[in-house]
Amino acid sequence: MEQAPKESVNSVQVFGRKKTATAVAYCKNGNGLLKVNGRPLDLLEPQILKYKLLEPILLLGKERFAGVDIRVRVKGGGHISQIYAIRQAISKA
Repeated sequence: MEQAPKESVNSVQVFGRKKTATAVAYCKNGNGLLKVNGRPLDLLEPQILKYKLLEPILLLGKERFAGVDIRVRVKGGGHISQIYAIRQAISKA
């Protein structure tokens, strides 16, 4: 029995949760774009929380994410819970 050749996946949809906050990350081929609720990460405040969100990207290296666009939609919970939910979704993606 021969196996069919595997096709590459064009996009991935994963979610992360923390308490009542839910983040859904859409990951597809692109040029390194990372947006949360339609806004770039540069607009995220305070700065400490931004570093917490970028932990998975900084651990693996930014060059691994250079060819991938990640768009995250998050709702529910408070600010801190949303950050942790986004971080988990990015890690899974």
